[in-house]
Order: sequence, then structure tokens, then C-alpha cells
Amino acid sequence: MSNIFEKIPGQLPSEIVQELAVSSTVRIERIVSRGHASPEGFWYDQERHEWVLLLKGRAGLRFLDPEETLVMEPGDWVCIPARRRHRVEWTHPSVETIWLAVHYP
Repeated sequence: MSNIFEKIPGQLPSEIVQELAVSSTVRIERIVSRGHASPEGFWYDQERHEWVLLLKGRAGLRFLDPEETLVMEPGDWVCIPARRRHRVEWTHPSVETIWLAVHYP
């Protein structure tokens, strides 16, 4: 047994992406950010759908086609269709932002 809020380092020089469960069709990840964002000009353009739940912290998630920015708070979730370009604009600078991401066909 593990706890989604444990084993988070005090210093986060880079975002942590940890696979929690993987099968041939589904991947579940814990992502921990603190002040991290996608690199300037970078957009995720994934081949699989992604369901994302924000468990702790705050974040700005920006989309193209159509363009919109979501400000996510704990408990907020979103389904990102495959091939919909998106990026993390910002995460809270002083508190961990913890995401649960499920990638599926």
C-alpha cells in the first residue's frame, strides 16, 4: 500500500512523473509540480486520451483548438481528448501541485 501524498522531496528541481499502474491499454501516473510549467512554445500532442484530476495545489492548463485556459483547484478534473494540444502554463510556486493522470485509448 502507498499514499499519493507521501514521498515528495522537499526540493523539486524538476517535475516528478511516477507511474503507479501500467497495462497494455492504461497508464496511471502521479505528477508532482512546484512552480513548474511546460517549456515555452511546447505543446503536448498525445496519441491517447488523458483524464487528469488535480488533488492538491493550483495550476493553469492551456488548450488550443479551441483556445482556453483552465485554472484548476483541488478536486477539479478534465478529460483531454487524444491529439488536443495542451500545456501547463503554471503551477503553484510554493505548494506541491499533485495530479493524478490516466492515459487510455
